[in-house]
Amino acid sequence: MDHPMYPESSVDIARKRHELAPAPLEAFQNFSRAVFADGALPGITKQLIAVAVAHTTQCPYCIKGHTKAALKAGATEQQIMEAIWVAAEMRAGGAYAHSALAIDTMQQAHAASHSG
Repeated sequence: MDHPMYPESSVDIARKRHELAPAPLEAFQNFSRAVFADGALPGITKQLIAVAVAHTTQCPYCIKGHTKAALKAGATEQQIMEAIWVAAEMRAGGAYAHSALAIDTMQQAHAASHSG
């Protein structure tokens, strides 16, 4: 039998989460509602941010859930794809920026091999 790496969310899984830790689950749900409520940023913007972040964290459940929520909030498919491209650029930019660590390490190794 083929078992997926990421099982579909289900009522049974939700029930088990609640059964195992009801208080933290309720706190998380309240926190989530507060975070995604309209505020200084409208809910649609928050959902587009969530879509982008979900792609950087690579959580398949978050990608699906926040893409659906963004659509429900009124986001267009083009807006969602642009948010994903922002995430892609930020991931690439992070790798580029962190190359400073490799360059510094190489320079230190070079200096150490030439001193002495």
